[in-house]
Amino acid sequence: MWIANNWNDYQVIDCSEGEKLERWGSYLLVRPDPQVIWDTPKTGKGWKKPNAHYHRSKKGGGEWEFFDLPEQWTIRYEPLNLTFNLKPFSFKHTGLFPEQATNWDWFSDLIKKADRPIKVLNLFAYTGGATLAAASAGASVTHVDASKGMVTWAKENAVSSGLGDAPIRWIVDDCVKFVEREIRRGNHYDAIIMDPPSYGRGPKGEIWKIEEAVYPLIKLCAKLLSDHPLFFLVNSYTTGLQPAVLHYMIQTALSDYKGTVSAEEIGLPVSSTGLVLPCGASGRFVGK
Repeated sequence: MWIANNWNDYQVIDCSEGEKLERWGSYLLVRPDPQVIWDTPKTGKGWKKPNAHYHRSKKGGGEWEFFDLPEQWTIRYEPLNLTFNLKPFSFKHTGLFPEQATNWDWFSDLIKKADRPIKVLNLFAYTGGATLAAASAGASVTHVDASKGMVTWAKENAVSSGLGDAPIRWIVDDCVKFVEREIRRGNHYDAIIMDPPSYGRGPKGEIWKIEEAVYPLIKLCAKLLSDHPLFFLVNSYTTGLQPAVLHYMIQTALSDYKGTVSAEEIGLPVSSTGLVLPCGASGRFVGK
């Protein structure tokens, strides 16, 4: 398992009965987590006095209950000198997936050691965690997300991280359509990152299901790789897309390129138990 264990400003304190108790900077949040199927005792003080609690509804969705939380605050990821603006919004989210830091560390190191200019394409790029990690390591990045609000948020994170003038192209577009156009334009990238949603809708109401759509997209993206790709990263939060599935897809889709493929669960350390909370999986290709 690849574990995001270099955070100072974020911490999973405990997890039990479908929920996790987290520290985001100075604030404690309780949020639902479907992986947490155990019912260990909730003994920590934070369970009873969080700053906010997201309650899941039996009908689907849910809502935040706020006790003492600002509308927006920041946390830092010190290993890469990044600052993120956080604000709680729909579906329990805060604007950051901290477990992805284990991938940021990995590809930042590859970019720094590449000894050549690296062009990165980040698809389903959300609020820009991976974009900023790549840019801070010296890459030029194309950041693509279908949500204008998320791209605006990512730009704010770039400014907060001192990367407002970094070579980042901000694109609001459907990711599949963008990739198809880039292929027609003849553009190429040395590295591709994708973090596709489990379920979503395209610009014309098309239904996106990751199990059906991700492999065609990986094959499509393979056409955008340069002659000597540095890396290719696919993330999944869908339980059906286990590491071995990611490994198989990447290995077959990138068979024309020399390199190694690995895939693992990713996770966050739980401070009260010394155990690890699983948070999905990642598949990685490293070019030779």
